[in-house]
Amino acid sequence: MGDFADLKALIEAAHPGWQVWRSDAGRWYATRTGDLSDAQLQAGLAMTLASDDEPGLRALLADQATKKEEEGEA
Repeated sequence: MGDFADLKALIEAAHPGWQVWRSDAGRWYATRTGDLSDAQLQAGLAMTLASDDEPGLRALLADQATKKEEEGEA
């Protein structure tokens, strides 16, 4: 589906505040570049996300963006 570096750049541009990488086993990960409060963690925001593929990671990131908006911190 495309070169990893290109996909990484697109995902990070669409989701500022996240750093994306892929493991040697091929799993996709994203980690926040900033910290979350205890309240944000309890509300379901995550520091790191993992998925088997790129579309799955995008879906997880979109879900995190929705949760952050619900927290009033878009």
